[in-house]
Amino acid sequence: MATEILEHIWITLSDGCRLGARIWLPEGARDTPVPAVLEYIPYRKRDGTRVRDEPMHGYFAEHGYASVRVDMRGSGDSDGHMADEYLPQEQDDALEVLSWIAAQDWCSGNIGMMGKSWGGFNCLQVAARRPPELKAVIPVYFTDDRFRDDIHFMGGCLLNDNQWWGSIMLAYQARPLDPEIVGDRWREDWLKRIDDLPFFPALWAEHQRYDAYWKHGSVQEDYAAITCPVLAFGGWADSYTNSVPRMLEHLSVPCRGIIGPWGHVYPHDGIPGPAMGWLQEAVRWWDHWLKGIDTGVMDEPKLRAYVNDATLPDGSRPMQPGRWVGEVEWPSNEVTPMPLWLTKSGLAGKPGAGELSIRSPQSHGKAAGEWMAAGVPGEMPTDQRLDDGGSLNFDTEILTDEVEVLGRPHLDLTLTSDSPVAQIAVRLCDILPTGEVLRVSYQVLNLTHRDGHDHPQPLEPGKPTKVRVALNMCGHRFAKGHKIRVSVGTAYWPIVWPAPYAATLTVALEDACLSLPCRAGGDVHQMTFPDPAHGPLTPVTQLDPGSIARTSLQDHLTGETVYVTDGVGGVFGEGVLRFDDIGTHTAHSLRRELRIRDDDPLSARSVIEHSYDTVRDGWNIRTETRLELTSTKTEFHLDGTLRVLENGDELRNRTWHKVIPRDLI
Repeated sequence: MATEILEHIWITLSDGCRLGARIWLPEGARDTPVPAVLEYIPYRKRDGTRVRDEPMHGYFAEHGYASVRVDMRGSGDSDGHMADEYLPQEQDDALEVLSWIAAQDWCSGNIGMMGKSWGGFNCLQVAARRPPELKAVIPVYFTDDRFRDDIHFMGGCLLNDNQWWGSIMLAYQARPLDPEIVGDRWREDWLKRIDDLPFFPALWAEHQRYDAYWKHGSVQEDYAAITCPVLAFGGWADSYTNSVPRMLEHLSVPCRGIIGPWGHVYPHDGIPGPAMGWLQEAVRWWDHWLKGIDTGVMDEPKLRAYVNDATLPDGSRPMQPGRWVGEVEWPSNEVTPMPLWLTKSGLAGKPGAGELSIRSPQSHGKAAGEWMAAGVPGEMPTDQRLDDGGSLNFDTEILTDEVEVLGRPHLDLTLTSDSPVAQIAVRLCDILPTGEVLRVSYQVLNLTHRDGHDHPQPLEPGKPTKVRVALNMCGHRFAKGHKIRVSVGTAYWPIVWPAPYAATLTVALEDACLSLPCRAGGDVHQMTFPDPAHGPLTPVTQLDPGSIARTSLQDHLTGETVYVTDGVGGVFGEGVLRFDDIGTHTAHSLRRELRIRDDDPLSARSVIEHSYDTVRDGWNIRTETRLELTSTKTEFHLDGTLRVLENGDELRNRTWHKVIPRDLI
């Protein structure tokens, strides 16, 4: 089916703000209206997500859908100001966009909304507003809880990715408007956008508990507000998987969930593989709910999940062995808890006695990999033996039968702390017969948040406290001849910022119990998916393949560990790309350096530097950002700079300095 591509269309909102859209129309849509699919994100349709957009939206158009990609207010070439993420204004604008699409002569009035990450968040947030045009959504790698499972905090601990993402947002939002789209006013509007830029990482770091700021946009506050069908996707190597089972459990509308082995890339490009025919699955969903064709999507199990098998713990993992299984319902009657008790001799079938204490080195976590894998070399967890020396480790005997888990393991403990603020880091691992240790799941918890994230309470040093740590959702088969290990530490650097004290935790073993969600369903509902497909590719030329380096170095005189990520040319592995049809190339480089001494949590220091080039003949725009975070026992100190150049001449140089009180974190 031939496709008409509208490179740029203005959607004018009721307040006069214009949003830029790129639209793919199937052949004949202007004579016979068709349903539409909307993706609504702030990542620059013109040159930011062009490589990803073309084969995805083009595929939808080839299968009879008008596919619409819109840059949100204040992003890309759209008018206006972006003051923060997920604001009410963002949702209000989306409602107007949906109304505009439905009114076009090429649209039948039925619209689906989809997106990954930000787009996954906002398609659910918009669905909760119940616009009449929105008939179904497909969120990919999303959360229903913006505090518990987003890029800012984890278990009440400040994620270092809050700084990483905040620095990227500064670099992204400082990019220029395109003169070929906006016209002569491009520079004036661009400089105003730079002058109005908020200091994103500080906005987020100021809210250190689950308050009204995070509750807005967290659809868990009212699942019943969502009245259209939902097809939810997650990936084991991604960081947004916990929301999928929660949505399946709590939504009252028709819903299905699919969790694969992937990181933070669409499943048809999935890394680690195997990738799946996500576009075909999306079209099945759209055909059912937007065209009224019975495609059998509601005959599928409620949850389809890829159960991982053990593999060597290589940080660069292009493929993940395992198999697809299905659970008719979720929560599943085929998944039952298996208790394993922590004892001085390992994991056992009955409780132990006595107690054990641990104070991890502050660099504990060096083998964690990235909080959010995105298909980049070296980002996956490596051999956990590097961290096992800094934790309490409890192993089963060699397994005589396989153990398959699907769900969220949890660890119940009674512990005491010698400090009022402390962290616990729990890892579930597979010990291979050859000795390598593969991380299966993990979780960190700020122990002042032990009873919830709304109202943290300090620990009373020396007083026993009951704690439950719910690990991340996982699907894994522990094979015969392997061992299961659970590890307990008191820090997890560089994933989370350390607590203000180097705390010692003492665990009482008589009621220390790990519960594994064991799946007994076998292969009764084994699933298969078609191979990936895509529409026409974007014409691009790779000018430079770029490079990526990751190192972790320890100074044995000072005890300082330095963890460095150095990405040149394309921080997500894309290299330097020239978009041939618009005559523009972009290059994005990043250096992230995280330092800490093993004996001093207050020695922690994070420095992130970006450069972003947007280049066309005679036009070269460069943005440079630097973000530095340090802390005392009572404060975070966050400093930022943004430098903007046009053809080598400096146009703007902004600086920020923010002191943020620590709120039991």
